[in-house]
Amino acid sequence: MNTLDIEVMEVASTHNITITEDTLTVELSDGRTISIPLAWYPRLLHGTPMERNTWRLIGNGEGIHWPDLDEDISVKNLILGRRSGESQRSFKEWLQKRTANK
Repeated sequence: MNTLDIEVMEVASTHNITITEDTLTVELSDGRTISIPLAWYPRLLHGTPMERNTWRLIGNGEGIHWPDLDEDISVKNLILGRRSGESQRSFKEWLQKRTANK
């Protein structure tokens, strides 16, 4: 673990989140606010407003979980500007199952 990992984990946790049609905004406990385009997280982008707004904090606020979308995002990855690490194949399979169930 490097120094940046330690600093991120010690200081930042999620305080609140807001989701619009195209943006995820996360308020951190240290006063920072991070806004990320939903396009960085395709499952959120393809979720309904109800699915996007059904979330819970995990790991003492170190991450956010959307049970209806099977999506988890860590505060560390948000701070570091990391997009979803899901493969295109995995996302396409998820999207096909989702479309078939509608």
